[in-house]
Amino acid sequence: MIDADAVAANVALARQRIAAAAGGRQVRLVAVTKGFGPDAVSAAAAAGCDAIGENYAQELLAKRAAVDAAGLPVHFIGQLQTNKVRQLTGIVTVWETVDRDRLVDELARRAPGGRVLVQVDAAGEAAAGKGGCRPDEVPALVARARAAGLAVEGLMTVGPTSGAEAAARAAFRAVVELADSLALPARSMGMTADLDI
Repeated sequence: MIDADAVAANVALARQRIAAAAGGRQVRLVAVTKGFGPDAVSAAAAAGCDAIGENYAQELLAKRAAVDAAGLPVHFIGQLQTNKVRQLTGIVTVWETVDRDRLVDELARRAPGGRVLVQVDAAGEAAAGKGGCRPDEVPALVARARAAGLAVEGLMTVGPTSGAEAAARAAFRAVVELADSLALPARSMGMTADLDI
């Protein structure tokens, strides 16, 4: 059973850190509930999170009733297999891990007009299971998604595994510059350990 008071305290602390680092920019807090039960979704909603993030299709499907009751947008943030798109359509609000042509095509077919973020492998760690396309592949993938009728809102990246601040800064800076060059306003990056960066 999740401790709702602890979740609220953690969310308040995260909001303080975000406010200190954001410089007045708008930042949305997505509560990742992977590995926790449906009560985590309810606790995140009660604590004032802006959205729910899920990594695994089966886990999200199992939490559907709690997600529906919470009324929060749902971001899919895990590597997405094309054969799972059909099951998740109608639950997912933002598809954050779009990283290949085949996935764009499947989303366009199953979730026409869907809101997406293109995942960038800014740290060069896709081979380690993090996913994402190379930075030089991003413009073409964004163009393909737009041409397919998807609403490309921005870019997403996962920070370097090493945890080194310099590496995280470089990766995040590269994604921001790439998003700016493509006139994409949303940038999804930063987890608890590196959100200040």
